[in-house]
Amino acid sequence: MSPTAAEPPGARARAFRTALVSMPWGAVDRPALGISLLKSGLTARGLACEILYLNVPFAAQLGIATYNWVQSSLPHVVFAGDWAFTEALYGPRPDSDRRYLDEHLGGKWGVSAADRGRLEQVRNATGPFLDWCMAAIDWEAYDAVGFTSTFEQNIASLALAQRLKARWPELVILFGGANWEGEMGRELHARFPFVDIACSGEADETLPLLVTALAEGAPPAAVAAIPGLVVRDAAGASVATGAPRPVTAMDALPIPDYADYFAALDASGAAAEVVPTLLLETSRGCWWGAKSHCTFCGLNGQGMAYRSKTGARALAELKELVGKWPTGFVSVVDNILDMKYFKTFFPALIEADLNVGLFWEVKANLSREQVASLARAGVTRIQPGIESLSTRLLGMMRKGTTALRNVQLLKRCRENGVMVDWNHLYGVPGEQAEDYAAVRALLPAIAFLPAPSAYGAIRLDRFSPYHHDPAAYGLHRVRPVPAYAALYPFDDASLARIAYYFDFEQPESDGGAIDLDGFIGEVATWMRDPDPGALNAFDDGAELRLIDTRRGAPARTVRLSGPARTAYRLCDEITSAAAVAEAVERAHPEERLGARAVNALLDHMTSARWMIADGDLYLSLATVPPAVSAAAGLGKNMSWERAERL
Repeated sequence: MSPTAAEPPGARARAFRTALVSMPWGAVDRPALGISLLKSGLTARGLACEILYLNVPFAAQLGIATYNWVQSSLPHVVFAGDWAFTEALYGPRPDSDRRYLDEHLGGKWGVSAADRGRLEQVRNATGPFLDWCMAAIDWEAYDAVGFTSTFEQNIASLALAQRLKARWPELVILFGGANWEGEMGRELHARFPFVDIACSGEADETLPLLVTALAEGAPPAAVAAIPGLVVRDAAGASVATGAPRPVTAMDALPIPDYADYFAALDASGAAAEVVPTLLLETSRGCWWGAKSHCTFCGLNGQGMAYRSKTGARALAELKELVGKWPTGFVSVVDNILDMKYFKTFFPALIEADLNVGLFWEVKANLSREQVASLARAGVTRIQPGIESLSTRLLGMMRKGTTALRNVQLLKRCRENGVMVDWNHLYGVPGEQAEDYAAVRALLPAIAFLPAPSAYGAIRLDRFSPYHHDPAAYGLHRVRPVPAYAALYPFDDASLARIAYYFDFEQPESDGGAIDLDGFIGEVATWMRDPDPGALNAFDDGAELRLIDTRRGAPARTVRLSGPARTAYRLCDEITSAAAVAEAVERAHPEERLGARAVNALLDHMTSARWMIADGDLYLSLATVPPAVSAAAGLGKNMSWERAERL
């Protein structure tokens, strides 16, 4: 029902009940954090709520391999999962479907005919799946049904919501999630009249207020007074009620309830094929973005302000989650790590010894000690937002890091056994040929370090600086990516309000032709290399040995002593040539080496690919193998120390 409709017969004979629904193509290997938090928030206020993970039985019906193929193997900007449900939402549209399959997937993206046929078979399964949803769930037990919509969940959610509203007009249909934030939510609400109310932005306070108002039969004016909603006015027009109140007291948030996810997984028969990952939230917003918004980042659409839980609260929540739902891995969903956690959270986590692996998004400027602390605490995988190995491009993207600092982090992660997920972007507005030439010159030296997980053209996402002010970056002809026209049969202006991803044009580089094919080929080779070799360091206190098994190494074993050893050890962390010269002079006054000789020494080690340089800054590349640095009796001798302490 709409908030103004008469209550259905017997509706108040029981408590008001809300169902929160996760549709395809939500990931099946993890619960949905947002609605799990919302369920906890509702039940804490005495409001009955259940989460329906309908993505899980669909994955089981379709086959986990096929489900994951649609969700993660096809290009994300083609929205193949969303397209599979369009016929269920709109009915047959043969001309639109042909253009999508042949011209868009087959033409622009080169998706094979076999894969396009496989996708059509997936589409054929969506109608029967929705019929099953209608029959298998006792929808009359609920008064409101809320759909969470992120990434490619929108069309499937709309298709089921349309069926529910047609069968039970009195049912209150709610939508929320990233696809319904800001202008996108207002336009979708206007275009799909069977959606009664949309939540836009953080709903931790909004949804409990809304459900309470609905349960009490509040008049439309009371509902419209709740911030963070999109409602219909007396004329039926979609109206936003203002920005939601963001959560500021993070410790006051409830602990998410994942019970419905694990129940759905067990009931689906797919549990044997799925390794669940728990989700942990310790902060919202981005402290770096609040200072310097990365130009391509469209996260935190309605607020960048950084808020985090105390270390004690975060640890207590982690303990409770893994105590209730034992798992080997926890993924932290934060945009960025709270640096205070190195003093508050990680020491306590190390002491707790929970024996669980963690994933975290971090900034690339972590120190040696900080990476080691992550590893000791069980952080086995990080995403540091490296994005490029060109210092100039990183500056243009406002990343707040450099090529050397990014390589230094890759080196630290290799030493500590921490896996790294990172992308190398190209197509950056203002890029020049020299930017990629510089990266390609680095690759032979660093290809033994963790390779990128992916590479790709930079995107223009809603809420990013590129989207806010494209002209400032020389971007023009900004328009939604073509797949949106296959998902929403609306005019261009409407699509521009619904879209999150946009295509754009930019001026050609004034620095000569960019050999992107060559660059991509070398990065792809790095990613595929099963045995990139290594450059390892062994130091007995007097002599430093480099064992080099990289391809094309000029020498397999190198012995450094005296000033060369001092210089190399000092550059284990990024160091200026002037600082190296000063340290060598102090440590070896008898050598009487001046700055020119030290510079020549550094340049020799750089040309031999034992070091890399960026201007007058140098970084030694050799790593201390984890097994060596941890070996009994060797750790102290093999660990790096500052040359000044020798």
